[in-house]
Amino acid sequence: MGRAYAVREAKIKKTGAAKGKLYTNFAKEIYLVAKNGVPEIEANSALKHLIEKAKKMQVPADIINRALDKAKGAGKDEYEQIIYEGFGPGSSTFMIKTLTDNVNRTVGEVRAAFNKVHKSLGVTNSVSYNYDNLTILSFKSDKEEEILMALLDAGVEPVECETDENGMLNISVNYVDNVKTRDIIESIVPNVSYDVDESGWYAKDLVRLDGEDLELFNRLYNLLDEIDDVTDIYHNVELD
Repeated sequence: MGRAYAVREAKIKKTGAAKGKLYTNFAKEIYLVAKNGVPEIEANSALKHLIEKAKKMQVPADIINRALDKAKGAGKDEYEQIIYEGFGPGSSTFMIKTLTDNVNRTVGEVRAAFNKVHKSLGVTNSVSYNYDNLTILSFKSDKEEEILMALLDAGVEPVECETDENGMLNISVNYVDNVKTRDIIESIVPNVSYDVDESGWYAKDLVRLDGEDLELFNRLYNLLDEIDDVTDIYHNVELD
């Protein structure tokens, strides 16, 4: 049923972080995107899409505005995005996305989580070659062919572009084509409402765990999820 379906299922099954952490993560990401580009919504497509997503997730306007003000120089926080790669129980692997203002603190906390289950962090590219960095979008539309042709004309080759039995058009593209893809969709489907709007690292192949390996995997996942600087956790384990 495609990656978008898998993402929807994962979102339903995931207990998720508390709202406080969700708001904090959005604030950090908005700050980073604004700081690295233009801190004006209409002049920065990536920032505009991120803020729209934050509003859809009911992030309060004052949190969004404070993040923008900081990016314009009103604050001294300096965040950077770092992705850690690690080896979990059995054949499991992890890609851990963080937003941090203290790299030493963050890497120490992530490493400690792995140490508690007697597993270890990997070096850069030790895990990521088994993952695809994708943007996954899913929305109601009957314009699959028109959107596909527009994407191809713009040099975007979707990993997935198909309509499911519920009339949802599921599109997966390489993350580098993220903004271009959204602009094309929104030019063809004005006021589109995304059912799935996710960017991240998705395993090319999944593994199954059971017994002690599954218990340790769940413990490691929960330990990582409790770290304030961790914003997203990706893995290759197929969960029921």
